[in-house]
Amino acid sequence: MLIVTTENIKGYKVTDVKGQVFGLVVRSRGLGGNIIAGLRSLIGGEIHEYTALLEDTRKQAIDRMVKNAQAMGANAVVMMRFDSSEIGQTMSEIVAFGTAVVVEKEA
Repeated sequence: MLIVTTENIKGYKVTDVKGQVFGLVVRSRGLGGNIIAGLRSLIGGEIHEYTALLEDTRKQAIDRMVKNAQAMGANAVVMMRFDSSEIGQTMSEIVAFGTAVVVEKEA
């Protein structure tokens, strides 16, 4: 599955647009992670626990988006983006979204 943030894929042409596609994940940071992150925030710098959590969550959102695109008969996603928000004080929502398309190599 080709996934790009651009409207076009160099060397390919879009032959069919299947429509909007997304993958959604909601994750809780957990009490232990919140305590460790809170302590780290006192001294500043990167909070590795949150970085790892968000990286894993984005990968899972992309995987879900790909499954949805495949179910629609697409072989690529163009204009892929991420969006995120907080739900309460302990949960994060990450969504990967784009346009599911069918592409062919240009001759």
